[in-house]
Amino acid sequence: MGGHHLSDAELLAILLRSGTQKESALDLARKLLSACDNSLQNLSQMTVEKLMEINGIGMAKAITLQSAFEIGRRLQVEPVKRQRKIHASQDLIDLIKSKIANLHHEEFWVVYVNQAMGILKEECISQGGITSTTVDVRLIAKSALDLHATGIFIAHNHPSGSVSPSQEDIRLTNQIRKAVDLFNIKLLDHVIVGEKNGYSFCAEGLL
Repeated sequence: MGGHHLSDAELLAILLRSGTQKESALDLARKLLSACDNSLQNLSQMTVEKLMEINGIGMAKAITLQSAFEIGRRLQVEPVKRQRKIHASQDLIDLIKSKIANLHHEEFWVVYVNQAMGILKEECISQGGITSTTVDVRLIAKSALDLHATGIFIAHNHPSGSVSPSQEDIRLTNQIRKAVDLFNIKLLDHVIVGEKNGYSFCAEGLL
């Protein structure tokens, strides 16, 4: 019987392998889900320390759970990584979501590509609140020139979940576009990702 026939609790019980003296692995798995409003998404965002606050979850079980969720995140982005090309905005959204969609702080990333849209490098430029004071446009341009990139994609996350761009997001996008244009490097898109969705400046006509 394949794993797709199992419930969330049953799958978690397999990862946990054992319970406690008073409850089975399945009971412990159900308690885990209950603590997360029966949401695997919520569970995947819990830190090791937070997981260990639940009675019956030690360090080994907490790390096993986090490792399983990390494998799931990597599986989401594997098709994009395998082809190593950005064919559409959704490819970029999928790639960036796997990296930063579940973070509780903002990160700003740049993906450098060649003429054939092949990915040359993915780089985190800034962490924390994303403004022109934290995103150094000169570093972006230098990296693009060093890599002989012909285009770049930029991306960041909104921990709030709303992916609508702020006025600062729009202003920073235009600043970066004008700066790389000087070196004949094209800003191809800017995407904003949340926990469940993404926003493309290009698709919305802002680039």
